[in-house]
Amino acid sequence: MTPGAIEKVFRDESGRALATLIRLVGDFDLAEDALQEAFATALLAWRGPEVPANPRAWLVNVARNKAIDRIRRQRNFRDKEAEIVHAIERDAVGEDDGGPVDLDDDMLRLIFTCCHPSFAPEVQVALTLRTVCGLTTAEVARAFLASEDAMAQRLVRAKQKIRLAGIPYEVPGRDALDERLRGVLTVIYLVFTEGYLATSGPELIRHDLAHEAIRLGRLVLALMPDARDVKGLLALMLLHDARRAGRTDSSGDIVLLEEQDRALWNRAQIAEGLALVEEALIAGGRPQPYTVQAAIAALHAQAPSYEHTDWRQIVGLYEVLLRIAPSPVIELNHAAAVSMVDGPARALSLVDSLAARGGLKQYDLLPAVRADLLRRLDRRDEARDAYLEASAATQLAPLKRLYARRLGELDAGAA
Repeated sequence: MTPGAIEKVFRDESGRALATLIRLVGDFDLAEDALQEAFATALLAWRGPEVPANPRAWLVNVARNKAIDRIRRQRNFRDKEAEIVHAIERDAVGEDDGGPVDLDDDMLRLIFTCCHPSFAPEVQVALTLRTVCGLTTAEVARAFLASEDAMAQRLVRAKQKIRLAGIPYEVPGRDALDERLRGVLTVIYLVFTEGYLATSGPELIRHDLAHEAIRLGRLVLALMPDARDVKGLLALMLLHDARRAGRTDSSGDIVLLEEQDRALWNRAQIAEGLALVEEALIAGGRPQPYTVQAAIAALHAQAPSYEHTDWRQIVGLYEVLLRIAPSPVIELNHAAAVSMVDGPARALSLVDSLAARGGLKQYDLLPAVRADLLRRLDRRDEARDAYLEASAATQLAPLKRLYARRLGELDAGAA
């Protein structure tokens, strides 16, 4: 196996392997360090033709042994060494047992731990992005517009609090589910968002994270089958993910919604998402944000073409969303939809107003939307500047290539 292939395996499996290791060793930092050591071992051990049938089980077992070795070397653990080592070995899953590692609940346990109510919401999100999504501390810091050092300290304090306060690594009882549900759904959605549109890197989509978020959504729905928010979130993720095959071409370049081959969309997944949206809507009560977003995704999924999409209803749903869960990102999406109903000039005034308030600084999709509106208005020089700004703001290679294509089209048109 090539180093690149090994790195892909590690990227796909590390989140769930880490969740199991944290359960086994009870310490975030020890689990992370042990998993990194296991990966280094894999780079050497997997060079030949023989590759483990279950790479995740292999990583968990090697990392477990690395953790045991480290525990034995630490004097302050000596008094409890036998107890800890026994617990790790008792709970470990062997590589040779022929079955997959039982991780169905481990990732969910990790998310509920990260979303403990003793943490502020931003700490819950940051800790989840770091541990569940595998983002680097620098990437998490950029998401919060904070310095890397400040974010590193925040994460260290959160991990220490989990260890010192004895916060249990478990899915809480039903009486405690409701108080953590909002945070858990937020972080599952962030996991999906990072999978649907990666923050950085060579690929637009991180399939591992998108699939994991959907799997976690199903687990939470099994825990709380009557929760409208959970149904709405799962529907939203299913409907977005159903378009996955049409979003990139064979070279990994972005295919925009108006150009996608809708025959490539996953119709079974769309049907499942539509059924969940309907269940969430007929339950009544105040509209829930994830359900409204899922209803928007449903309109896109049901439209026979981009031109025949019910843009007016989409604008109306975004206006509902702005009333119940206002945010600058929703405003930007609303403006993009308005452009399809009232034209790009009206939408540009909304985007410029949003930009003037400074709500989306360093968000590359703001200048990208603005550039597209300027291009449609034939304001080429301004569009060119906006595309350059969007390209400078992103670290995602497919987006950079998209903006470069748009710049080339503008130059060709001017010539």
